[in-house]
Amino acid sequence: MSDDQIVTAPVQTRRAMLLGAGAVGATVVLAACGTDNSTDGGTDAAPGDDANDPGANAPGAGGDVLTKTGEVPVGGGLIFAAKDVVVTQPTAGDFKAFSAICTHQNCPVTNVDGGTINCSCHGSKFSITDGSVKNGPATRPLAAKSVKVDGENITLA
Repeated sequence: MSDDQIVTAPVQTRRAMLLGAGAVGATVVLAACGTDNSTDGGTDAAPGDDANDPGANAPGAGGDVLTKTGEVPVGGGLIFAAKDVVVTQPTAGDFKAFSAICTHQNCPVTNVDGGTINCSCHGSKFSITDGSVKNGPATRPLAAKSVKVDGENITLA
């Protein structure tokens, strides 16, 4: 190379960077959806365990233990984001469950405090007793879900 030649690095545009990042993301998603050729479906669970039953731990599936009764505060509740459910205990021993997705613009609710289930996206608040709207902009209540209390276990019904 002579002294009068100028070498420049290739310029990468913002569009090319975003397309590349999108391609990597799509590859990761597709890889996660791949098949598993192991004999037990890819679990280390023993025969008879719920892990061998593909529907046993699916959101909304019966028998899916969410928490223990002693973990849900009286007058409050817990959010199980992975299951899209909120479990509340308005009064001692009375357990309720609702969708964890705000009816305003489908944001996940973020906390349970002061007797309400709260969405921090736009400030909507819902009753821990019946899911009704206590403060807008939401106009529709949270959808009720069924839970079963078996001893100290709270499960989706």
